[in-house]
Amino acid sequence: MFIACAVAAAGLVGAPQAIAADAHNHGAQTPALKLNAGSKWQTDAPLREGMLKIRANVEPKLDAIHGGRFTTAQYEAMGKAVDAQLAYIVGNCKLAPEADAVLHNVIAELSGGAEVVAGKQPVDDRSKGVVHIVNALNSYGQYFDHPGWKPVNAGH
Repeated sequence: MFIACAVAAAGLVGAPQAIAADAHNHGAQTPALKLNAGSKWQTDAPLREGMLKIRANVEPKLDAIHGGRFTTAQYEAMGKAVDAQLAYIVGNCKLAPEADAVLHNVIAELSGGAEVVAGKQPVDDRSKGVVHIVNALNSYGQYFDHPGWKPVNAGH
């Protein structure tokens, strides 16, 4: 039996606050994830498409973010773009219940990061949200079977 990824959205409350409280500390708040009996979880086309679009929206901008050249408007646009892809994923992907439960952790971190990046959560540095988005993208690649997926190089 398959269920929609919408279940993943149910636990997003609280994620932005945890991210806002987190410093520029890579990996400290990585969600608890697990493999499927030692193998990566299966994905479907909508999940892969949405994750590729999130990555394409974030990765090319990391140099400007690290260099302090990313504007408030650019952060807001990035947050909206990530949110749009998350809505697409939640509305369209269908995974087995066990995979969906694990994906929930990735979706929560992406959503929380997008809220910080978009300015929906008060933080002193919106790049903290980008750190969480990158961590979530890398967790996705580590735990989900997405042919050709490579870790995002955070640049430091």
